[in-house]
Amino acid sequence: MQLAISLRHHGSVTILDLEGKIVIGEGSRLLSDEVARLLQDGHNRIILNLRGVTYVDSSGIGELVSRHTTTRHSGGRLVLNHLPRKIHELLRITRLIDIFEIYDNEEAALQSFHHQPTES
Repeated sequence: MQLAISLRHHGSVTILDLEGKIVIGEGSRLLSDEVARLLQDGHNRIILNLRGVTYVDSSGIGELVSRHTTTRHSGGRLVLNHLPRKIHELLRITRLIDIFEIYDNEEAALQSFHHQPTES
């Protein structure tokens, strides 16, 4: 299954529910385009819900890092939620785990935006 993205808003936070594969090509481009559109529209408080993600290749990992960096440079925050075990392990092995804020549940991810201001 290719990547499908559903968008929800909870106050000033945008939640992207991802389902499928984040891989080189369409999956990475779709995620990149969606986050770019959100940032352009002024929505820079983003949660990526990865519960439905079944596979991430090296390009997909690179895309997650790029979207994190782009969001930070725009003065916002991008956090990961419901990280599948395999993806968590991949981020740990590649030593990228420490650059992301990772939450096990949506409520904790949403609360993090109330306790930490966005960067300017």
